[in-house]
Amino acid sequence: MSFVNVGFGNYINKERIVSIVTPSSAPIKRLKDTLEKEGKVIDVTQGRKTRALIIMDSGHIILSGIAVSTLAERVNE
Repeated sequence: MSFVNVGFGNYINKERIVSIVTPSSAPIKRLKDTLEKEGKVIDVTQGRKTRALIIMDSGHIILSGIAVSTLAERVNE
């Protein structure tokens, strides 16, 4: 099992990541709103702007303040 830093001292299991997406498109905003109502959103932005959404295989999404490209580099290391 290996972990990736998703920002501000928070780590997730990178083997369970399905996708890393930008939060700006309408379908992603709808997905976030839907999952937020279900209690499946984990916010690790520490109050900063959300720059990436990490979709997990469990159906949860993680909001990160780190850019998509930076997270992709960390996952591929």
